[in-house]
Amino acid sequence: METVKFGIIGCGLMGREFASSAMRWVHLPDMDVKPEIIAICDKNLTPEMESWYRDGLGTITQATTDYKELIANPAVDAVYCAVPHNLHEDFFINIIRAGKHLMGEKPFGIDKKANDNIMKAIGENPGVFVRCSSEFPFTPAMQRLCRMIEDDVFGDIIEVESGFLHSSDLNTEKPINWKRMIEFNGEYGVMGDLGMHPTHVPFRAGWVPLNVRAYLSNLVKERPGKDGCGEECETWDNATMFCEAQHPGGGTFPMTIKTQRIAPGEKNTWYLTVRGMKRSVKFSTKNINRIEILEYDGGEQAWQVIDMGHETTFKSVTGGIFEFGFSDAILQMWAGFLYELKHGKPKTKFSGCVTPEEAALSHRLFTASLESHKERSTVTV
Repeated sequence: METVKFGIIGCGLMGREFASSAMRWVHLPDMDVKPEIIAICDKNLTPEMESWYRDGLGTITQATTDYKELIANPAVDAVYCAVPHNLHEDFFINIIRAGKHLMGEKPFGIDKKANDNIMKAIGENPGVFVRCSSEFPFTPAMQRLCRMIEDDVFGDIIEVESGFLHSSDLNTEKPINWKRMIEFNGEYGVMGDLGMHPTHVPFRAGWVPLNVRAYLSNLVKERPGKDGCGEECETWDNATMFCEAQHPGGGTFPMTIKTQRIAPGEKNTWYLTVRGMKRSVKFSTKNINRIEILEYDGGEQAWQVIDMGHETTFKSVTGGIFEFGFSDAILQMWAGFLYELKHGKPKTKFSGCVTPEEAALSHRLFTASLESHKERSTVTV
């Protein structure tokens, strides 16, 4: 079993998710590579935070508030970096130049200029393996949908709809946070925060947006600040992107991508619908173990509802009849990262993490969407 020694920069929610996955690695009996987290870094590292990592992992040899100390550690092979968007450019570039493999959080730069600089650093360091985080495609139902894409079963595609919706900002009394500030989150707003999720599978499928007409909404223009007084909310809450997409086999079709932080009735919903002349398919994390398929041969139209079990790409000790959850998706994503790092290619087309090129395409789309909304026109991506 090969071991890859990791450092985590950003020990909050997603840092803990990765650490929890590392603790559960025995769930994946067929993996021939594993992570070992030996270093942690957080600007606001507290004794309680450090103890959680040390006690849970038992492998921490370095804890620091300075990320440059972590990436200077010769024992660290790879880094998971989960920091606010305004830090991506400097942190990611310095991690890459230090020769550390990188799993970086979305959106891979606060804006296109930052992403261009990150891409330049990647190009200058070809020995460094770099990927972007997006866990939802690793659910068994979604992997089945992805196999349908690979098998090209849809016939001519009529349309595609993909989105990521939640209601975390529906409460107008929720205090302002960094995601509502351009300085930290960037002008993309919700697109940068959530947009990699609904674009991951379409981009991997080769459904490239040629142009976009976007509508962006700043629904809550002021929120309580630290002192209780109102502070301006500078970023977009919701975004709808209407795209003309290119099919790799030829032709185009309409593709709608939605990212919303204010979506009444949605807790945390990621979905993808593909409608074709021969088959159609629907998936939503509202029913994470369910996929709906419609096959049309000229007769009656009927949706078939299939409940998936724990039928994972990377074999788990969990029995196949049991349900799959979010923490399982995180574990499968990290298996995908380490498998590709070791073997040089993903196990299957859709079981690899977001590539830097796919992240760069998302920046082109989001930048065009800003212009489209501003000019109230369709803009080339």
